[in-house]
Amino acid sequence: MDTQTLSFLFIGLSFALYIGIAVWARAGSTKDFYVAGGGVHPALNGMATAADWMSAASFISMAGIISFMGRDGAVYLMGWTGGYVLLALLLAPYLRKFGQFTVPDFIGERYYSKTARVVAVICLIFVSFTYVAGQMRGVGIVFSRFLEVDVTMGVLIGMGVVFVYAVLGGMKGITYTQVAQYCVLIFAFLVPAIFISILMTGNPVPQVGFGSTLSDGSGLYLLDKLDAVLVDLGFSPYTNGNKATIDVFAITLALMVGTAGLPHVIVRFFTVPKVSDARLSAGYALVFIAILYTTAPAVAAFARANFVETVHGTAYTEMPNWFRNWEDTDLIAWQDKNGDGIIQYHNGAALVGVKPQFSGGRGDHGERLVENGPSANPNEVYVDRDIMVLANPEIANLPGWVIALVAAGGVAAALSTAAGLLLVISAAVSHDLLRKTFMPGLSDRQELWYARGAAAVAVTIAGIAGIYPPDFVAAVVAFAFGLAAASFFPVILMGIFYKRMNKEGAIAGMVTGLVFTSSYIVYFKLIAPKLNSSAHWLFGISPEGIGTIGMLLNFAVALAVCRYTPAPPVAVQDLVDDIRIPSGAGIAHTH
Repeated sequence: MDTQTLSFLFIGLSFALYIGIAVWARAGSTKDFYVAGGGVHPALNGMATAADWMSAASFISMAGIISFMGRDGAVYLMGWTGGYVLLALLLAPYLRKFGQFTVPDFIGERYYSKTARVVAVICLIFVSFTYVAGQMRGVGIVFSRFLEVDVTMGVLIGMGVVFVYAVLGGMKGITYTQVAQYCVLIFAFLVPAIFISILMTGNPVPQVGFGSTLSDGSGLYLLDKLDAVLVDLGFSPYTNGNKATIDVFAITLALMVGTAGLPHVIVRFFTVPKVSDARLSAGYALVFIAILYTTAPAVAAFARANFVETVHGTAYTEMPNWFRNWEDTDLIAWQDKNGDGIIQYHNGAALVGVKPQFSGGRGDHGERLVENGPSANPNEVYVDRDIMVLANPEIANLPGWVIALVAAGGVAAALSTAAGLLLVISAAVSHDLLRKTFMPGLSDRQELWYARGAAAVAVTIAGIAGIYPPDFVAAVVAFAFGLAAASFFPVILMGIFYKRMNKEGAIAGMVTGLVFTSSYIVYFKLIAPKLNSSAHWLFGISPEGIGTIGMLLNFAVALAVCRYTPAPPVAVQDLVDDIRIPSGAGIAHTH
């Protein structure tokens, strides 16, 4: 079978598996819908958490970012894995012991305030929709290339599949679907990495091959050769970093605390039977995540080396089919500036103008303009970093079934996270806004219907965000982490460890962090993108890292307001003590 047929087959079979699992494990109660009945085994929950966590940003975009940023891209590795350590140690077991359904539930009860609950829901919707936009763009990219439909249609197909298994199965269906998706995505990520590592270095372990000598007889180490080749083409050495130290620190910290504050990740620890299982789940998840995250730097280096070797200096008429296939998606483009018919790949922006993928079309090459004038450079190639993992097997000329497997893995990664996000949005609307705030008389059955209706609306909005995304996948996701760091992490942490924190401080802190961080991101990404450089950033911190400042402002405002307002009721302070003691064992009780 050809690659196209295999792609349809692999993706189709994976969809059938996901929907079949959702039907088998469909939710019959609100507890099933929100927390999978609270009886998921820690190992399975760790696997589902890993799939929920390893989104299109991890599978598709992270290695692509590292391919182009080199050492600077390590901030994503450090931040996203370090966040799980924070989550396991500081939050997961205590939130599980509290025994509620959602993050706004915890905030509403801990801060004894409907206003705090509503503010938390608003923060959750901001964070989740920002995050899910990146997932839907990832789905569109995969379908655009491998199913030969335009980006818009690709997003619509993804919306349909997520709608079926998220709305029908709820958290129960999603949990077991995510276990299957983890198996698909990790297999799809490792197989081509192993193939390419053997081809390039003779070593079957990508993590070791990454630091090995090339098998071409040159005796050069892979990274040494990549450094030399990139410098010759005008790029910075791959192993050097260009980001300012403060920005590296800010992005890493924002990603770490953002991880620990992400509602769709936190809610996974409400699904296990015991408090001790919550911490155990986090340990399993970290192991499952590390398998992909330790492989990603190798995949990034392999992809960049193969891309440069294949593209630069090759006549366009002699380029393999993969180049033209990706041109049709508008995620790679070539303009012959010097008229010699040979592709020149150098440092610098080859093409200027509107990026066609933002219009959701295919083949809109006319929207690209050749760069002219004094700033023009010899680079003739535009390449979207989000394609590097997906195109890597084709560039390396691997078998068609490997290429199709990667397509199925990319879809699994994007859909697993999208489903988790849509569920926390629907739970926030139906459980926290309606039943706990505005419609307290709702029955379980009515609440379940409202939850499914909210999920349907959320799918629609998420699809629109995926068709018109503000940036590449990992950047959009990084903004979501910044918003989570600035809004949720401080109030959750202080809610567990600081009895004196009251509702006034928590509300003021959340609002301050969310407004500051979202305003900064919107200004530099949407209102004044031409000013998006270190010369104009506050303290030299990029929009991806500004969540760190937002978090500090949240802490500062919350503590200041708390100091001059009444202490929480004694019952609430006793509740905080009860959450923390005992810390690691026993059946969780609910309030």
